[in-house]
Amino acid sequence: MPIITSKEMFEKAYAGGYAIGAFNVNNMEIIQGITEAAKEVSAPLILQVSAGARKYANHTYLMKLIEAAIVETGLPICVHLDHGDTFELCKSCIDGGFSSVMFDGSHHPFAENIRLTKQVVDYAHLNGVVVEGELGRLAGIEDAVNVSEQDAGFTDPSEVEEFVEKTGVDSLAIAIGTSHGAFKFKGEPRLRFDILEEIQTRLPGFPIVLHGASSVIPEYVEMVNRYGGSMPGAKGVPEEMLRKAASMAVCKINIDSDLRLAMTATIRRYFAENPSHFDPRQYLGPARNAIKELVKQKIVHVLGCDGKA
Repeated sequence: MPIITSKEMFEKAYAGGYAIGAFNVNNMEIIQGITEAAKEVSAPLILQVSAGARKYANHTYLMKLIEAAIVETGLPICVHLDHGDTFELCKSCIDGGFSSVMFDGSHHPFAENIRLTKQVVDYAHLNGVVVEGELGRLAGIEDAVNVSEQDAGFTDPSEVEEFVEKTGVDSLAIAIGTSHGAFKFKGEPRLRFDILEEIQTRLPGFPIVLHGASSVIPEYVEMVNRYGGSMPGAKGVPEEMLRKAASMAVCKINIDSDLRLAMTATIRRYFAENPSHFDPRQYLGPARNAIKELVKQKIVHVLGCDGKA
């Protein structure tokens, strides 16, 4: 099965009241853990690559690893650029075999965001690739994305129709209270479902995306803290809120921090319990298994896309 776009995935997800997991990948073990989990529960997948991951692991290596995962699992997999911030980066990923790209122009004024996003859409659509745009700005830090709370802002529902019409994007990332990284809320977690509902009314049937949607699972935070880390007060998005969003217009939910936490916590524990070991397979194997179990939990209990491959 070849790499596919997310178009049909999203159509089915919107109609079925579930979401597709978009999991960020950086190396072989992460790709294996994610795809093995999805195979076991028969779920479609979006594997996301940030600019930082592409630079770290090399575009060619990542694509060959993903191609191997498709051969091993037989799953429908979409390969997506996460937070592309220039036309040149998006073009390079399109030319290099990605089936989906995100152009993040949310830090630009509205008219400039439209102009730049449309430039990416025009090139992508000529090459059979879909495009995700963004309105609103999420706070937090993830790779090169660094937005302070002062600069963050909810998506304005009154802008979404014009943005989608003028850019031609295939999906839209919105800001309703999620944020990048592990420190998402100072008080009680709250998502603006009223904004999501209004956007769903204004864009009926149109796929919406949530970034910064890791739940920062307490078990892994506690493990990191127990074995030498320091993450006091880390708090993510409750999974029941994500499930509610998936039952509405949200067709793609991005998960990155939870993967990092699962991997880091497992490796920290391994070295604490086995300080003299130095074989990478001995600590990367358990880390891969932790990612696999985490992804299965997300697919079945949060996204609801098990059995939809």
